[in-house]
Amino acid sequence: MNSQAGITLRGSVQSELELPLSADTENRATSVQVDDASGLSVGDDVQIGFIITDQFIADHGMDGTWVSFNGQWKPFFRRVVTAIDTAADPDVVELDIPLRYPVLTRDQASLRKVSGFIQDCGVEDLALSNAIGYDAAWGFNRAHVLTLDQAKDCWVHNVHSFDSPVGEDDYHSQSGGILVSNSKRVTVLSCRMEKAQHRGSGGNGYLFEVLKSNEVLVKECTAVAGRHNFIQNWDFGTTGCVFLRCTSREGRMLAFSWDFIGLPGYCEYHHSLATANLVDSCTLEDGWVGYNRGDESSGAGHSVTQSVYWNNRGGGTIKSLQYQWGYIIGVNDMNVRTSLIDYNAAGTEPEDWVESSPDGSDLIPESLYEDQLRRRIGPQP
Repeated sequence: MNSQAGITLRGSVQSELELPLSADTENRATSVQVDDASGLSVGDDVQIGFIITDQFIADHGMDGTWVSFNGQWKPFFRRVVTAIDTAADPDVVELDIPLRYPVLTRDQASLRKVSGFIQDCGVEDLALSNAIGYDAAWGFNRAHVLTLDQAKDCWVHNVHSFDSPVGEDDYHSQSGGILVSNSKRVTVLSCRMEKAQHRGSGGNGYLFEVLKSNEVLVKECTAVAGRHNFIQNWDFGTTGCVFLRCTSREGRMLAFSWDFIGLPGYCEYHHSLATANLVDSCTLEDGWVGYNRGDESSGAGHSVTQSVYWNNRGGGTIKSLQYQWGYIIGVNDMNVRTSLIDYNAAGTEPEDWVESSPDGSDLIPESLYEDQLRRRIGPQP
């Protein structure tokens, strides 16, 4: 069961065309420039990315830390072509969603036309468990109950873990819960994952996990007794993801199978510059963290930037030491840590912005995500 799941929905994404960018692209740009866009059509799936160059690493102060992906082209943004202007010089390709970080030709930035996503698929109204003998579960790493990989416009709704009749005690899963990877526009709604057996190192005990994905919405989900209950994980390229009205409690990091005490395990940004994500109106009884993780996890380094914690409650800890800018708004009952004297604050200045009401009054809007949704598509029932 190493790196496998009981149920997997998987596409097979292939690159059909690569077009080098003709000019640098600024943060929040809605278009890119290429010399010849004749091979593209409106509606094409594309990925915009670049090589993790020595210069890119040096810009972020990550020399000797970001070592796992040096020299590799990484897709940071998974987008759709909405318009093409071949009368311009160079050609302009309009995108459905803004880019959320600068993209530089220096790093051999390019647009790749891709196909092969599994799409319009859902998993609903199921109870899932893969728990086995407790000691046996510690013999595997990253055994999830459900994985969506290379998916677009897919969803998971009302899927809960349960106490397996063949497992020991009351555990629900060997290690992982629901994993979304290499995907875009996926919604995980009203799900509940609990009680992982393996909560040791090596990527275990992640109950809701997102990696290398864009525009994933995890809404009104509950996670109990994992290592990191909600987590963004491995590699570059997670942007635009939202965790809305989720609940996390009893996160715990264990060192060995016989360690039943361990250390507090927080939800977290785990790896390599997760960008412009949102934790909104969540109940965090344990907490959520994001900082410069240095050499941990094979050189995670700066794990997060330009992300927001909005109107969260629960009495847990928010530790936010983001690269460049980070925001913690509406945290009246949370333990907030942003101090640049923290031991893992290297390269995260300026200190993240913190704003809370001294009199405990409600934050308006209550949800940043839902306020922006209304602005984009109008009032909803």
